This record gives sequence, C-alpha cells and structure tokens, in this order.
Amino acid sequence: MADLRLIYGFHAVTARIRQNPDGVQEIYLQAQRHDPRMRDLIKLAETNGVRIIPVEAARLDGMAGNARHQGVAARVDAAQRVHHLEDVLDTLSEPPLLLVLDGVQDPHNLGACLRSADAFGVHAVIAPKDRAVGITATVEKVACGAAETVPYITVTNLARTLRDLKERDIWVAGAAEEAGQDMNGFRHAGPLAWVLGAEGEGLRRLTRETCDELVRIPMLGSVESLNVSVSAGICLFEARRQRNQL
Repeated sequence: MADLRLIYGFHAVTARIRQNPDGVQEIYLQAQRHDPRMRDLIKLAETNGVRIIPVEAARLDGMAGNARHQGVAARVDAAQRVHHLEDVLDTLSEPPLLLVLDGVQDPHNLGACLRSADAFGVHAVIAPKDRAVGITATVEKVACGAAETVPYITVTNLARTLRDLKERDIWVAGAAEEAGQDMNGFRHAGPLAWVLGAEGEGLRRLTRETCDELVRIPMLGSVESLNVSVSAGICLFEARRQRNQL
C-alpha cells in the first residue's frame, strides 16, 4: 500500500502534477470555485489522468487543518520523494552546488530555503533526519513548487555526510556569525556546499568543526543575525554570481 500524504495550495499541487503525475492519487477541489486558475488546474489534472474530487470548503478546511489551502489539496505518494545523494552527484553536468541545513525546524523557513535553492540552481538540499522539520504540507505550500523540483535528502549523520562531500572534492563552507572572514573575502567558484544552522542556534559544534571554511555575512545594521532562509538566499546568490564570472 502506498505511503500517502496530503499537500495543498495551487503551487504545490500544480508542481507535483507536472513533475510526477503518477505520484498523485487524487486531487480535491473546492466545488464553489470556477475561476480561471481552477479551470487551468482541472485541465492539467485531466490531461495527466489525475482523479478529481469536488468537495465543500469545510471538508478541505478539515483536511488541511484549517491552513490556507486555496481550495486545492492532493493526496500524493510520499515515497516518490526519496533521493540518494550519490544519485544526484553522479548525474551532474556541472560542479555541484548544495545547500546543507543543520536542524532547521520551522516549516516556513524550510519552504523559503527550498524556494531559494530552486531559484539559484541548487542540485540538492541536505538535512539531518532528526531535529529537523522535514517536508510537510506547510513546507510544500511555502515552497511554491520548489519542494517538487529540488531533491531534499535526509541523512542520519550530517558530519559524516559532510566528510563524504569533502572526499568528493566539494568545498564545505559554513555560514557563522563568529567567522573571522566575511562574504566579501570568500572566493570559491568550484564544487560547493553551503551549510547553514538552525534558527537561533546556528551551526552545531561538530558541524562547524567539519566545515572547510567559516564565513559570516557582513551586517551593517543593529540586528545581530538574519533569518536562515534570508541567509541561504544571500549565500546561494553569491555562489552563482561567482560562477557566472568564470
């Protein structure tokens, strides 16, 4: 029996149908909605042979836990998301660009990190299985489809995974407030993994010690730190900027 889970929101459901229609068991649409956006989704579902079930808004509210579902939900095969890091790295045609998240527990932050990862061409997002939020319906919705386009890989031992990356000649750079070097002095346009820590805690000690290099984002104002998803966007933008200059 398939391991099913619920996703909701137009971006998340549309992206899943486009990326993997066979992994979508059925979609639930608010019966009262007949606007162009809903008609486009219905057409997409019908084209891909996805079962459509019209339901009342109250039922959708209950299914989504009263989250903002936009009148759309879907039951999808959770097993379809499984990726292995080796499978990603062994099929790349350019130097790897990876985002490693050390224990991000807020689903909105993870969703926003996935959006940044998609925007800047990250090949995979890596996170520990424990002490991390994982992909939830909220993450799917905040990610606006990026949860379907960027491989999200969970590992049992993050430090060991970082060492494995280093053995593949991937430079591991950690974003840390206490780093002596800031982003202005960071230069690396080759294979790269950016490592960011959890909200409020930063990188764990072993993660920090395993990095090849620590880099801080220069701050000019009075706040001491940035949201992890904002930091991820800055680091990934800089990585792509440097690559584009080659």
